[in-house]
Amino acid sequence: MEPIVLLVNVVGWAGMLLLVSAYAFVTTSMVRPTGLAFQLMNIVGGTMLAINSAYYGAWPSVALNVVWVGVGTLGIVRATRRTRSGRSPRSG
Repeated sequence: MEPIVLLVNVVGWAGMLLLVSAYAFVTTSMVRPTGLAFQLMNIVGGTMLAINSAYYGAWPSVALNVVWVGVGTLGIVRATRRTRSGRSPRSG
């Protein structure tokens, strides 16, 4: 196996592990769905899977993961704005 193929595969599997772990952590209340850890796991995992999918030409999966990264980024932006305005991330 070529080194680049191995790297792309490792990146893809790590991304999948991050996304599944993020979901499991929220489901088991280990992290908050509005928390930084959850959002970062989704952003990094989605980016990793998008890279893997692009390498293999799986464009619908690339699009899905780009949207996933966008949603996670939006979550961080909104939480930051709430924190700066003095509201807790869980309030309105």
